[in-house]
Amino acid sequence: MLTKESLETPCILIDEHIVQRNIDHMAECAARSRVKLRPHIKTHKIPEFALRQLVKGAAGITAAKVSEAEIMAEHGVDDIFIAYPVVSPSKIKRIIALAQKIHVIVGVESLEGATNLSREAAEAGITLSVRLEIDTGLARTGVNPDKAIELAQQISALPGLDLSGIFTFKGAVFKGVGTLDLKAAGQEEGRIMVETAEKLRACGIAIRDVSVGSTPTAAYAAEVEGVTEIRPGTYIFYDRMLEVMGACSKEDWAAKVLVTVVSVPAEDWFVVDGGSKAFATDVQPGQQPLNLKGFGEIIGLPDAVFERMNEEHGMIRTSGPHRLHVGDIVEIVPNHICPTINLHNEVFVSQEGAIRAVPVLARGKLA
Repeated sequence: MLTKESLETPCILIDEHIVQRNIDHMAECAARSRVKLRPHIKTHKIPEFALRQLVKGAAGITAAKVSEAEIMAEHGVDDIFIAYPVVSPSKIKRIIALAQKIHVIVGVESLEGATNLSREAAEAGITLSVRLEIDTGLARTGVNPDKAIELAQQISALPGLDLSGIFTFKGAVFKGVGTLDLKAAGQEEGRIMVETAEKLRACGIAIRDVSVGSTPTAAYAAEVEGVTEIRPGTYIFYDRMLEVMGACSKEDWAAKVLVTVVSVPAEDWFVVDGGSKAFATDVQPGQQPLNLKGFGEIIGLPDAVFERMNEEHGMIRTSGPHRLHVGDIVEIVPNHICPTINLHNEVFVSQEGAIRAVPVLARGKLA
C-alpha cells in the first residue's frame, strides 16, 4: 500500500476530497446561472476526472488537442469541443474519424481552416459542428468582433459545416490589460460575446452557443444574460496564481508537488529534487499584475521563496533559519498547475489516507 512517506519525489499528490469539492462547486455555479458547463481537461488530462465532471452535470468537455480528445473518447467521453484552430489535413482527418463515433465540435478562426474542415467533412458525408473564435482582448487567436460577421457568413456558406456558436478565451484581462478585477473582466467578456452573437443573428446566422470563461472569470461571465456555456479548467485543482488572483482560497488547493531536500548549503537556503522537469515555468515571478515571488508556495514556509531552478534542482531561500534537513519532504503549490501536470506520467491521489497512482493518460499529447 502506498503512503505519503513511500512516494518517490518529485511527484504530484492530489487530495481527492478537495477535487470533488471543487467539481461540485463549479457545477453548482453553472446551474445557478443556468448555463452549460464544459470543463477544459487540459488541466488534469485524466479521463477519470473528466468522467467525474460529467457525472456532476457537465454537458461535455473541452480539449485543446486532437490527441487529448482521442484519449478522452477512448475512455467513454462522447461530447468534446476542441477549442483550438485545427488547420492541418492530417489532424482534420482524425477529427472526421472521431466525429463519426462521438459528438465533436471544432473551433475555427480563419476561412482557410474552415475550408479545410469543410472539404474533409463533405467528402466523409457528415456535418461537422464548428464554433467561431472571437478575440475579446487576449490578443491570441480569434477574429476581432468587428470582423466576425463577414467571416461567419463565409463559414456558414461552406458545405459540411454547421456554425453552431461562438467562443472565446480571455482570462483575467480587462480592456486589453491584465487585471485582478475578475468581475470586471468576466462581465466584459460576457458582454462582448453576447453583443457579437446578437449581431450575427441579426444577419441571419443562427448562433446557438455563446461559450466563454476561464476559471477566474467563469462565474462572472456566466451572469451575463445570453451566455450559454462556461469552460473553466484549472478549478479542479486550483493553484498559486489563482489564489493570488482571488479566484480561490488556499483551502481549495487540491494538488501539491512533493519534493525532497537534497542539500542544505546554509541555514537560510536549501535545494530540492524538483526543477524545471517537475515544475512549469510559464508563469514567471515578478510580473504584473500578480507580482508573484518565486515559482510556487512552500507549504509551512510561507516566507520562503522558490527563487530559481534548473532541470533537476530547485533552490529555495528562507527569511531565516529553516530547520530542514537532507531527506525531509517538502510540499509546494506551483504557480501554474496545468503545465506542471503535463510534466508527470502519473499523479498520486489520496483519499482518507489511502493513496493510489493514476496515469496522466493525455500528457504529452501535443498534436
